[in-house]
Amino acid sequence: FEDVEVNDISLADYIGVKPPRYAIYLPHTAGRYSVKRFRKAQCPIVERFVNAMMMHGRNNGKKLMAMRILKHTFEIIHLLTDANPIQVMVEAIINAGPREDSTRIGTAGVVRRQA
Repeated sequence: FEDVEVNDISLADYIGVKPPRYAIYLPHTAGRYSVKRFRKAQCPIVERFVNAMMMHGRNNGKKLMAMRILKHTFEIIHLLTDANPIQVMVEAIINAGPREDSTRIGTAGVVRRQA
């Protein structure tokens, strides 16, 4: 966790990887991150990813299965690339995020720019 860094400054506050608070090795803190708005940004990014994998009916609530899948995935990433798998995951999240861009919105002859 020490050498993991977030290169996108817009996502640095929302991707929790900095030790000592976010450096957990078992992504099962059972924290209440949905009590307040934007508190899920305080959740460690590995645990947020595991929680996002527990969806679509047959996988609901199976956190141990999602953790096992992520562990095997991290091992495969480490064997193939010999890089830090958490850093690879952070870079993938940054690449998957939307880009800031503006477009023209025109209705009834009025054209305005919208981000």
